[in-house]
Amino acid sequence: MAKKKWSDLTTAQQAVILVAGSVQLALAATAWADLATRDASEINGSKAKWAAMIAVNFVGPLTYFAKGRKGISAA
Repeated sequence: MAKKKWSDLTTAQQAVILVAGSVQLALAATAWADLATRDASEINGSKAKWAAMIAVNFVGPLTYFAKGRKGISAA
């Protein structure tokens, strides 16, 4: 299968890719900022492990917010 170029995609496909990329970057930046401002005692596991895990697409930041922080409850 031949690789598609950006110009071969429809406007809708381009928009979906741009929105997904923006959401991914926003999630990662928010997770890294939260990790940087928390004390190590407030994190489940090591900060270095979570910093690397956050880089894994949508899964990393969402996992960090769900399981990486101690004592966070939904209000």
